[in-house]
Amino acid sequence: MTPTDTNHAPADAQLGPVGRFLKATEIDTRLLGMVGALVVIWLGFHLYGAFVNGYGAFLTPRNLWNLSVQTASVGIMACGMVLVIITRHIDLSVGSVLGFSAMIMGITQVWILPQYLGLGSPLIWVITCIVGVIMGTLIGAFHGWLVAYRNIPAFIVTLGGLLVWRGAAFLVARGETISPVDTTFALLGGGPYGAIGAIGSWIVCAIACVAILWMMLAGRRSRASHGFAQRPMWAEGFLAVLACGLVVGATLVVNAYPWPKGIVTQYAKANGLTVPEGGMFISHGFAIPVLILIAVGIAMTILMTRTRFGRYVYAIGGNPDAAELSGINTRWMTVKIFALMGFLTGISAIVASARLNSATNALGELDELYVIAAAVIGGTSLKGGVGTIYGAILGALVMQSLKTGMVLIGFDAAIQNIVVGAVLVLAVYVDILYRGKSK
Repeated sequence: MTPTDTNHAPADAQLGPVGRFLKATEIDTRLLGMVGALVVIWLGFHLYGAFVNGYGAFLTPRNLWNLSVQTASVGIMACGMVLVIITRHIDLSVGSVLGFSAMIMGITQVWILPQYLGLGSPLIWVITCIVGVIMGTLIGAFHGWLVAYRNIPAFIVTLGGLLVWRGAAFLVARGETISPVDTTFALLGGGPYGAIGAIGSWIVCAIACVAILWMMLAGRRSRASHGFAQRPMWAEGFLAVLACGLVVGATLVVNAYPWPKGIVTQYAKANGLTVPEGGMFISHGFAIPVLILIAVGIAMTILMTRTRFGRYVYAIGGNPDAAELSGINTRWMTVKIFALMGFLTGISAIVASARLNSATNALGELDELYVIAAAVIGGTSLKGGVGTIYGAILGALVMQSLKTGMVLIGFDAAIQNIVVGAVLVLAVYVDILYRGKSK
């Protein structure tokens, strides 16, 4: 037994079996609570549907696949909102910025680029995506500049942005709906062709499992090199099996959702295939928007946990005055944080407009509320200094699960808004209680 183990032995003896398990595995109790709430929501809606309609429609491959795609847009923006809230700011403009960026992308790829590149040019979707991301980044940086260098509260700046950019989206397109978007661009929104299929999904699954095992091994080596206490081997094995099991389970679910019969028929006809009498089963696999969300989540997690930028974000959120006195340029950091929020909003605009196959003035309405709710439900404290990327993504999944479940059981929009508002207030209250007990 190491000295560290000896020092903690009396404390461990006072813990119950659950406490010792959580301490050995180092599982975040807040994360465990969110997962538990998600399971309750999923089972509740599924059982309610089974009881009322005779069948449960929630826990089906089709619904879970659609749920993952619907979560992507809000989840991507929630990753940026975590940084904004950690630094004790707020961004109420993300929904309007999404709508404006989507409208600019729609005009770019429908009205402008075909005149110079020709319809179907492979450069159209690339240039469109670059334009959308740059537009979102510039708007976010402008908001950050007003907050940091003109000392205007972020609430006022972004509240004004909510109105300005929604109005600008209407003016630039004269209120018209811009469609259809470039066919390759549309794949970024999901759908049967906007997914990677069964083989591609299993390749992603294998890469993810190898990455999980490598990170756990690298973590043990890093702890050993710095003299930190190690998790027991059984805890490491449990976490590895759990993480890889979740990846494999998700892969099985997305591969169990087949293409619609009509699209299968079109695909077979276009490729000279004969559809058997029993039909042809073609799996959707992971949707491209979900892969984009995963990539954003991984990149943002690395940014927040492995870089100086991330450390500065938490330092500013913990104590802005102390951070500035320690040499951190808090104003420039604020500009960069809002620019990053705009960058992610631009990516979300790509996903949202591609999924809709058009750009409309209503795109992104109320998204700011869902994004903020996702971050708060995911454990980001409105007092600043606390928040995680994976928590925000899970919070987005919780919010979308509530919306999807209420649609399936027939709740109208008014009740949906009431439930979402109540859940947001409850999440903040739970956060206050949790922070109080942690002191």
